Amino acid sequence: MKYTIVNKETCIACGACNDVAPEIFGHDVKGNSHVILDNNQGTTAVPEKLYDDLEDAYEGCPSESIKIASEAFYGNAEKFD
Repeated sequence: MKYTIVNKETCIACGACNDVAPEIFGHDVKGNSHVILDNNQGTTAVPEKLYDDLEDAYEGCPSESIKIASEAFYGNAEKFD
């Protein structure tokens, strides 16, 4: 399984992740990206059918704010750094 979260501290709100993976990423009221699967908590596994989109978003993030792990983040984007 893969889990994802956006580090809101480093996100520059460019929208690249939402462009390539709209079923995973959206924007909050401040314009920053967030994971729509679980309100950016990193506790809901990304559906396997979306793994390619997830990888594209991760690789395309200019601020490296998207985090991916095989364990849940529980709201802590820096848990595995």
